[in-house]
Amino acid sequence: MNKAELVEKLAKETGLTKKDARAALDGVVKVITKALSSSEPVIITGFGKFETRKRKATTRMNPQTGQKIKTPAKVVPAFKAGKNLKEIVAKKAKR
Repeated sequence: MNKAELVEKLAKETGLTKKDARAALDGVVKVITKALSSSEPVIITGFGKFETRKRKATTRMNPQTGQKIKTPAKVVPAFKAGKNLKEIVAKKAKR
């Protein structure tokens, strides 16, 4: 599902206009992005947790040249699904 499809479904589910649904979605994404950029987790009970995780620096190998390449340590966004979301997805997958 892409953003336009999500906006359409959100509008139908909430009774909002597509314009208002798009604004709401953009607002939620903006708030989550700002929080993560400050290393602040965002927890939506029953859905999941958006957080940042640190990745260590590593040495990798270019498979074409065999040359070793160092990748620096970095912070990446991550999502951990909540128990309720996991259960719903598991039930739907069994069908």
